[in-house]
Amino acid sequence: MDVIEATRGLGKALQADPCFSRMQEVSRKCDADKELQEMIGHFNLIRMNLNNENQKDSHDQEKVDKYKGEMQETYTKIMGNPNMILYTAAQKEMDSLLKRVYGIISKCAEGEDPATADYTPSCTHDCSSCGGGCH
Repeated sequence: MDVIEATRGLGKALQADPCFSRMQEVSRKCDADKELQEMIGHFNLIRMNLNNENQKDSHDQEKVDKYKGEMQETYTKIMGNPNMILYTAAQKEMDSLLKRVYGIISKCAEGEDPATADYTPSCTHDCSSCGGGCH
């Protein structure tokens, strides 16, 4: 078995993991949530307007501030949507799994024993990079 074939097997195992199934399920829920999709569309429209205004040689700071406020308000609503909350949690879980997989592969590439190599998260002091909790 070569490395690519083994990687395809790993991909198959990843897709069989409950974490993957949850991610797929909540993605479908988000896609089917009309209110959420409308908010995301509105957010993207505001972002486009903000970018267009910022690209002008002499942009209107009042408009920029208005767009920024609308973006923040819409973002807060999006992130408070029940389906988006589920999606964020599932994405965090998937990211944690992928970090562990990548960490094990990296350690094996450095010569560690594949039977015992494992990912050890470390505190980066950037909470967004952490799948665990603070110690």
